[in-house]
Amino acid sequence: MRFDVKALKGRETALLTVEASSADDARTQALRQGYTVVSCAAQSLQPFAFFKRQTPFPISLFSQELLSLLQAGLNLVEAISALAEKESRHEIKKIFDGLLRSLREGRSLSTAMEQLPHIFPPFYIATLRSSEHSGNLHEALVHYIAYQAQMELLKKKIVSASIYPVLLLAVGALVMVFLMAYVVPRFSGIYESSGQDIPLLSRALLSWGIFIQNHGSSALLALVSLTSIAGYAATRASVRGWCVRQLWRIPTLGERMRLYELTRFYRTVAMLLRGGIPVVTALEMVSGLLQTAMRTRLTAATSHIRNGCSISDALDREGLSTPVAQRLLLVGERSGEMGEMMNRIAAFYDEEMARWVEWFTRIFEPALMAVIGLVIGFIVILMYLPIFELAGNIQ
Repeated sequence: MRFDVKALKGRETALLTVEASSADDARTQALRQGYTVVSCAAQSLQPFAFFKRQTPFPISLFSQELLSLLQAGLNLVEAISALAEKESRHEIKKIFDGLLRSLREGRSLSTAMEQLPHIFPPFYIATLRSSEHSGNLHEALVHYIAYQAQMELLKKKIVSASIYPVLLLAVGALVMVFLMAYVVPRFSGIYESSGQDIPLLSRALLSWGIFIQNHGSSALLALVSLTSIAGYAATRASVRGWCVRQLWRIPTLGERMRLYELTRFYRTVAMLLRGGIPVVTALEMVSGLLQTAMRTRLTAATSHIRNGCSISDALDREGLSTPVAQRLLLVGERSGEMGEMMNRIAAFYDEEMARWVEWFTRIFEPALMAVIGLVIGFIVILMYLPIFELAGNIQ
C-alpha cells in the first residue's frame, strides 16, 4: 500500500511516496532516511487506478549513460543536461529537471537525489555520497552497474525457468475450463435425455455440466468477479506479503527463498562497504531488502555489532549466515576485506541457486505435465464411461 508522507529534512520540505504495509511502517521508513515526519496518509484509490502504470525511472540505464558521459569529459551538470535533452518521456524528464535545479543551486548529486526518495533507493544515494567525499564518482557508478547486472542476471535465471511451467499451467487450465464449461454440459444433456443409469463419478461430473447449462451466465459472472478480485488482491502489498510468508513455510522452497534473500543482502552490503559506508550504517540501509522476520533479526544483529560483537558472530547468532558464509566472513575480518568477502559469498550462492533452479525445473516440468494430463484424462474418461458401459451391455 502506498502512503504520502510529508516530511522535513533540515529546513527543506519533501513529499515522499512510500510503499509500506501500514502508516507506522511508512513513518519508520521515512525516519530511517533522516526525515522528520509531519503527516502520513494512505493514497486514495482512484477510479481505474488498477489499469494505470507509472513509468519507472531506469536507474541502471541512467548510471550507465551518466558514466559514459563523465568518462567522455563532460562535467556533472552537462552530463545530466544532455540526458534530459534526449529524454522524450515527460515523467522522466521532470526527474532530470529536478536534479538539474538542485545541482545549479549548489547541492551535491546525492543531496539532490534525496529529494526524490521514491525514485532513488537509499543505498544508491549513500554510495554516491561516499564517492563525493573521495572524489571518485566514476568508481561508485561502476560498482552500482556491476551490482545491478549481477542482480538482474539472477532474476532472469529464475524468471526464464518459471516461464514454461506457467505456460503449462495456463494451457492446462484453459483446456479444463473448456471441458467443464462447454463439453461436459453437452454430454450431460445427451445422457439426461437417454435416461440411462450411469456410474456415480460420471453422474457427479455430469451434474456439474447440468448446473453450468442452467446457470451459465451466473457462473461466468462469478468467474470474472473472482478473477478480478484475485488480480486486485495481487496488487496489494499485504496480500503479496501473506503469500510470500506461506511460501517460506514450505521446507525446501522456503530454504531456497532464504538463500535468495541472503544473496541480495550480502551483495548489497558488499557494494556499500566497498563504497566506504560504515558497516552498521550499511546494515541499517539494506534492512528494507529483507522479509519482516529477517529484518527483525538484522536489527538485533546490528545492535550486537554496536555493542562490540564481531560481524560474523552477530550474523551467525541471528541466523543471517550459513556455514560457508561464516567462514568467509571470518577471513574478511582477519584480512580487512569484508566487502570483497561478502561479494564472494553472494557469487557462491548465485551459482548454487542457478544449479538448484535448473534441477528443480527438470523435475517440476515433467511432473506438472503428468498431473495436468492425468486431470484432463480423468475428466474425459468420466465423460465417456457411460458410453463404454452401454457398448458393453449391447455386446
